[in-house]
Amino acid sequence: MATTKDYRLGEFTFPRGWFMIAESTELDTYKPLAVRFFGKDFALYRGRASGRVILLDAYCPHMKTHLAAPNTTSYVVIDGQGTNIDGDGLRCPYHAWRFGPDGKCDDIPYHEGTIPASACVKSWTVVESLGAVWVWHDPEGGEPEWDHPSLPVWNDPAWVQPKWDHLGMLNQHPQEVVDNIGDYGHLSPIHGSTVVRYENEFKGIHAIQRQCGGHRTLVNESGVSPDLHTITSYHGPGLLMSHLTGMEESYMLIAHTPVDDGTMKVWHCVVVKSPSGSAVATKTDQIAAAQFQNTVLQSFLQDMEVWNHKAPCLNGLFIPSDGAFMKARIWYKQFYNPRAKKQEYLDQCEGVYVPKGATPYTQTAD
Repeated sequence: MATTKDYRLGEFTFPRGWFMIAESTELDTYKPLAVRFFGKDFALYRGRASGRVILLDAYCPHMKTHLAAPNTTSYVVIDGQGTNIDGDGLRCPYHAWRFGPDGKCDDIPYHEGTIPASACVKSWTVVESLGAVWVWHDPEGGEPEWDHPSLPVWNDPAWVQPKWDHLGMLNQHPQEVVDNIGDYGHLSPIHGSTVVRYENEFKGIHAIQRQCGGHRTLVNESGVSPDLHTITSYHGPGLLMSHLTGMEESYMLIAHTPVDDGTMKVWHCVVVKSPSGSAVATKTDQIAAAQFQNTVLQSFLQDMEVWNHKAPCLNGLFIPSDGAFMKARIWYKQFYNPRAKKQEYLDQCEGVYVPKGATPYTQTAD
């Protein structure tokens, strides 16, 4: 598919930001996990000493062995009772070099003397939040520019913590997904939305969509949609959060992370407030929340079906009634360029925008 260069996004192939790389439960095991993102291979694992999540570059500097590839025959793995995780370190299955959570080799069993300083792999900044593992990716190698993804209600006992829907690979550049934040014109044809009020706002790392109206996919048991309000915001380039009110109060989360240049992996979940109104969500609340998440997922899959079969939109034939497509694309460029250039893009896009013919979501007093 099309690449970052094709979209003329900027200097970097992959953007700066926090990105989901796994659901936390995938690491509740004694084995490392081989993952690939940003055109690179990684070893992801939970340290057996501390329980912390660790992400290292995948290939041992000694002879380029993959540190997390499935292995059942190496005696490093056999003697480890099925794993090469050693405490909070990871041993190479080929020659048993051990790399600590900082990526530095701290043990070579057959070697006496100083371990070469070059015997190391990159260790990445990762956090666990929202039932997921997030990595800070920055082509310039800088510290995190903003806080990792979080949601105050996640640990509120009145809200149901969800499981993530793993939607797999999408063979499109992430630009095609980010376009959705400003796509006013697709809401009725794809989702059956009756949009009463709508606006976009771009501010710093946030790209925001506010709208309300009826819906043909999100309906109650009688088949009727109430007046739904969705306040949707990108928190950087890789995570969308949408606060939904009017049915079950909830937050929809959609995470997408580049795998290679022009492909991505996608996840989805919905955090739902106790449908019964209980201070502590009950088992029946959990069942109702799972059902509601599935309903919300059907709406997102309407977008996914189109994305799976469309050609790259490199030079779209946009009209004023479509929405703030071009402002959204300018906003997105800040993450593909050096931090020093960020303000140049924000100066071109920050503000509130209403498509031609639409009623603003934010109503002002006369």
